[in-house]
Amino acid sequence: MGSTSEDGVEVWLVERTYSDDEQNLIILTYATPDGKRYFRKERALTSFTDTRDTTAALMADPDNLGTVEDSDRITQYATEAKRMQNQHDPDDVI
Repeated sequence: MGSTSEDGVEVWLVERTYSDDEQNLIILTYATPDGKRYFRKERALTSFTDTRDTTAALMADPDNLGTVEDSDRITQYATEAKRMQNQHDPDDVI
């Protein structure tokens, strides 16, 4: 699992997708380095002047982490989380 502190569990950006259901909605998925837990964040793209950075990692409340059940998805998330960890500092804007 990602490092844990009083601030939460460190999770890394592993997937960025656009919602099929909602227009102008982006879904950011962060995962622990072992790929077993994830945090999903939805962000509305409301305007061109709306600046909200997406960072390589963030601290998530452990109560807000979901469990990844699919073994292929665990492998995918673990691979991507480790790649992000190796290439970026947690607060790098992606």
